[in-house]
Amino acid sequence: MTDTTVLDTLRRAVPAASLEAGSATDMPTLYVDRDHIVDVCRVLRDAPSLQFALLVEVTSVDLLPAEPRFEVVYHLACLGEAYGHAPARRLRLKVRVTAADPRVSTVTSIYPGAGWPEREVYDLMGITFDGHADLRRILTPDDWQGHPLRKDYPVQVRKDAASWSPLQLTPEEFAANVRSAQMQADKAAGKK
Repeated sequence: MTDTTVLDTLRRAVPAASLEAGSATDMPTLYVDRDHIVDVCRVLRDAPSLQFALLVEVTSVDLLPAEPRFEVVYHLACLGEAYGHAPARRLRLKVRVTAADPRVSTVTSIYPGAGWPEREVYDLMGITFDGHADLRRILTPDDWQGHPLRKDYPVQVRKDAASWSPLQLTPEEFAANVRSAQMQADKAAGKK
């Protein structure tokens, strides 16, 4: 299936979405407007002819001084016969995000594994994922100022952590956290 077929399927399933083909040599690339990323991902995962069931990664790019400044990048894979009847292939989705309003909806209701990569993008680039159940820093200390992967971040900053202590959870607390996260994901997905 070519990227034009994927694009045509998406245009039929999500007619309000702004979609355009991007150019790349390694895999088909599509640009999606940020208001419809969740709907597009749902169709990519659930349509029998597409079956992009695996979210490989979520990352971002700072294009400073261009505007829109950021692109949130999603790499998806269809596992082919291992998963269903759609052919094995990869797809890259990109969402353009402005510097004035750096946010996009979370895709954790479609791909629960997006939770930590979205936190990483938030932590390092400052892009907010609306609806994320636990959007907080993941690589830098909680009291860190700024977002270190932005092109305008001062690279000569030396900062000691204000405090450090290992996170200690009992097995019961860990299990309760896992159950709570699953309940939030189910609620976001509309399950009871």
